[in-house]
Amino acid sequence: MTLLGQTTESSSPLAEEAEILEIRGGRPLRGTVEVKGAKNLVTKAMVAALLGESPSLLRDVPMISDVAVVRSLLEVHGVRVAEGDEPGSLVLDPRDVESAHMEEIDAHAGASRIPILFCGPLLHRLGQAFIPDLGGCRIGDRPIDFHLDALRKFGAIVEKLPSGIRLSAPRGLHGANIHLPYPSVGATEQVLLTAVRAQGITELRNAAIEPEIMDLIALLQKMGAIISYEPNRVILIEGVPKLNGYDHRSIFDRNEAASWASAAIATDGEIFVAGARQQEMLTFLNVLRKIGAHFEVREDGILFARGEALKPVTVETDVHPGFMTDWQQPLIVALTQATGRSVVHETVYENRFGFTQALVKMGADITVYPHGLQEGPRRVPRRSLEQAAVITGPTPLHGADITVPDLRGGYSHVIAALAAEGTSTVRNIGIIRRGYADFLAKLTALGADFDVIG
Repeated sequence: MTLLGQTTESSSPLAEEAEILEIRGGRPLRGTVEVKGAKNLVTKAMVAALLGESPSLLRDVPMISDVAVVRSLLEVHGVRVAEGDEPGSLVLDPRDVESAHMEEIDAHAGASRIPILFCGPLLHRLGQAFIPDLGGCRIGDRPIDFHLDALRKFGAIVEKLPSGIRLSAPRGLHGANIHLPYPSVGATEQVLLTAVRAQGITELRNAAIEPEIMDLIALLQKMGAIISYEPNRVILIEGVPKLNGYDHRSIFDRNEAASWASAAIATDGEIFVAGARQQEMLTFLNVLRKIGAHFEVREDGILFARGEALKPVTVETDVHPGFMTDWQQPLIVALTQATGRSVVHETVYENRFGFTQALVKMGADITVYPHGLQEGPRRVPRRSLEQAAVITGPTPLHGADITVPDLRGGYSHVIAALAAEGTSTVRNIGIIRRGYADFLAKLTALGADFDVIG
């Protein structure tokens, strides 16, 4: 890797803040990468520290921009955050929590959607909370109505203002019976973070049951919460008057693990993902088996490679234990090299195939059906918002000038550029730092050939 024509260390802070990469593709990625704590757990665990009356210790924290955003929001509210003795750990001390000004919250939140999850803990600690207009990746409508409806059932008063949303709980929060219209991960997290200190019992039906949700439940139990879950997506929470801090090691990031797996397949390389575990990736591994890709489960991680000639597959995204929506974008890059017609039905978000335009520009044969496809048997019930992408391959990819649209789509663009013949310019890669720690350093370790332009 070079920076402005000069050699630089892969750990250079300037390199990790790059916005434009010039990538020379056509080289297989080979080597080892290590995945740390899951972005979708770590940021929520940091918020959970607000509920404790003593400091918490969180281990295996990835140094990504979403973590930095949550850290700054906690500090704005008076939480002291410091690095722990173990590398990659954080100590979060919430004993001096205080209210923050709207302007400060807005400035520190940036494009993150995390502030909505501060509501329950702050209502318990301070009796009030404020969240600014929410940002996040532009992958379709991500309404917060599920969150607000749940908070109202707990007894919160919600006021929508031009600058955001103000919440208060002058009489405290009480247990509630909540049935989610859809098993939303974010709304399930909201209920958990609110119900553990609410007076009485909360019953949550149609809850999300992702591994990160189960890890959050384990963390809350360490703090003193009483939570049980039953079949058919039912979670019961008995509120307690106080919680203590936790000492917790985060579950690994299965999204990042699947991303590197797709990178190995797309570039015809071989990548050992240290820290990946079979159980949480079972559905993803089944799809790899169907397309003929190679994987080898080891005690300390999973090895991924293309293996034999790739076969087409039909995939339907779904909530856990289905095929994750975050897995389909990097997988589609690999499917451009499969022989035949693959179909990906996206049922979770209504606008997540925009990234395929850049792949078509690079030579891929991909057709997006904005209203989905009726063909074939379906395991996942059709949703009105769903789309479908048909990928016909194999097609050689060639270099192009492309701009990153969102986190997983951006990663997919980089991998496509690394698989393509010729040189690509990939812009706006700063978005990738939201979910991938040490991204450029890992690419360098795998033998990627690129320059950091700026």
